[in-house]
Amino acid sequence: MDNTHDEQKIHQERRFQDYLGEFVYGGIDGLVTTFAVVAGSAGAELSISVVLILGFANLIADGFSMSIGAYLASRSESQNYNKHKRIEYEEIETIPDREKEEIREIYREKGFEGELLEQIVEVITADKDRWVDVMMKEELEMIPDSRSPFAIGTVTFISFVVVGIIPLFAYVFRDTLGLDVSQLFWASCVFTSFGFIGIGALKAYVTQSSWWRAIIETLLLGGAAAVVAYYVGDILEKMLT
Repeated sequence: MDNTHDEQKIHQERRFQDYLGEFVYGGIDGLVTTFAVVAGSAGAELSISVVLILGFANLIADGFSMSIGAYLASRSESQNYNKHKRIEYEEIETIPDREKEEIREIYREKGFEGELLEQIVEVITADKDRWVDVMMKEELEMIPDSRSPFAIGTVTFISFVVVGIIPLFAYVFRDTLGLDVSQLFWASCVFTSFGFIGIGALKAYVTQSSWWRAIIETLLLGGAAAVVAYYVGDILEKMLT
């Protein structure tokens, strides 16, 4: 029972890690996009109600759009892999000698030769499924993705919304936090900075890179987007009024 429980726990952790990358990148996009909307609205000196309307409309619409894009991209990759796999099966049936020679060339380039090379070729080509798998990996450099396209799209949407809502916290909870209008944007900057730090650290975990570098990169990305959006909003507000 203990072994079964441990195996289930390990499996769940692996499944979580499989989709963690989508959560991180969906969260970064959500945070950057929403913060840009808040910054642009602040630059244009829009009312709180308008900021909230634009923020939430952008959050849901862009989150849905991004999740659909992630779903379609994953599904297309899966379909492309299956298409090439069918082609390999057909070629093994119709031109087996040429396909066998391709296996021979692949392993000759790896340093195998003579009788050992021929033994490798015979073992691989004795089973069609194994043969095709080798061709997919070694010749086409294609590896199947076991993740569900629907799950990828769902995780992307959830992360976009959950993380992307952070820049709006100051506006949503302004009465609870006791903030006046002049403090809202700067409070949003503080909340968003913490969001960038958290998602940057998570990105470092996913990519196995330096945590401080990932955090700084994420902060700079969000800051740059906010600065541009703020001044665009400020310029447009002056031009249109």
